[in-house]
Amino acid sequence: MKTGSIPVPTSSASPLPRTGWNLLLYRGASWLAGALLPPFASGDLAERLVLDPAQPDEAAPIWLHGASVGELMSARPVIEALVRRCPLLLTTNTTTGRALAQDWGMRARLAPLDTPQSLRRFLARFRPRVAVTLENELWPNRSALLAAAGVKQIVIGARMSERSARRWARLPWLIGPMLGRIDGLSAQDLGSEERLTRLGLPDRALLPRMQLKLLAPARSTPGPQPETRDRTILAASTHEGEEGAILDAFMAARRALGGGLRLIIAPRHPARADEVAGMMAQRGLAPARRSLGADETAPILLADTLGEMARWYDAASICITGGSLVAKGGHTPWEPAAHRCAILHGPHVSNFAEDYALLHAVGGAETLPVHAGATLGRLAADPAAAGRMGANAHALLHKRAGDAAPLVAAILAAAGLSAQTVDFPTAESIAAAAADTDILP
Repeated sequence: MKTGSIPVPTSSASPLPRTGWNLLLYRGASWLAGALLPPFASGDLAERLVLDPAQPDEAAPIWLHGASVGELMSARPVIEALVRRCPLLLTTNTTTGRALAQDWGMRARLAPLDTPQSLRRFLARFRPRVAVTLENELWPNRSALLAAAGVKQIVIGARMSERSARRWARLPWLIGPMLGRIDGLSAQDLGSEERLTRLGLPDRALLPRMQLKLLAPARSTPGPQPETRDRTILAASTHEGEEGAILDAFMAARRALGGGLRLIIAPRHPARADEVAGMMAQRGLAPARRSLGADETAPILLADTLGEMARWYDAASICITGGSLVAKGGHTPWEPAAHRCAILHGPHVSNFAEDYALLHAVGGAETLPVHAGATLGRLAADPAAAGRMGANAHALLHKRAGDAAPLVAAILAAAGLSAQTVDFPTAESIAAAAADTDILP
């Protein structure tokens, strides 16, 4: 029986267990879809069916797949390191992910559908030696056909929550074979690694753990820091409903300190800049605006532009992360951590709950109380304390990020390429490229 084809049980075969029939039905349905869709194929669908016109010499030793923009952005340092060594083909499930990769100058296309016909055409056309998957994108037919074709399978940044593990444990017939075919897997954390191993990942496949989303921040090089940094507070990527509370806390802290305290507010959406400027004026503040040429030398700065957040992190020793004072789930703490900022946030950090909890544990972050002015005043009056918080956050960032060089070397080795010293792009070059693709900081 060929992998990916529809098996036909004979009268002498033992009856398939119920779980075996589930996989049989999936394979049958996907084969049928692959047979029925080609007459309707055009545009993006033709690309996903691998029926689009072929180009000369399309072979790529490494096939790297990420679901969409977020996965590709987090893996940018790894992608850049690989593409310096050999031809690389990127695939994604979304047109926005494809456009992002193409804006980077990469060869990119939509991923093949998980039908046997599409996958066979894809493998015959691009002839990869290793397939690299970002995070948790596993497909039954893709897994089986890659193994049958002798293509190595590597997963990086894999994550498996306890809840997801319990669900997968009820589908051992599906998850077990897919994990068993993986040649190398780098998990985001120890818990994910242990849960994946229990579900069927072989110990031989374990690679050093690494957090993809932390690679670029960990490689960031802070720029010049002005003398006023210790007296400057940054409210980064703020949302509607947050600026008023931050301004009230700033005013209270400034009164307590007798003046000298400075503020930068960087709204998540610069289109709200006039609204924020109005709030400032109501409190007797006259903000200078970045869009009109002002910079961090202004005592009160409204940073109403995009792509310059690193500059504002360098200018402020204390950072309030936006999206956390209102129910937005909070923004990443790792960018301010890369610049050694003391991190303050509101109660709504569900998007990065584990990250903030770890920062609290090492003294790198604090939750702002209802009367936040006292906290701002305390840290502004004690630069050493704010500096210790920033140093603690920075140290945790580097500990959590891990080292991507051994992982890149393993991918190159799986592709039969020399594992030389791996050169990574700088975080600044990545940020500059991202700014050109309309990705918000």
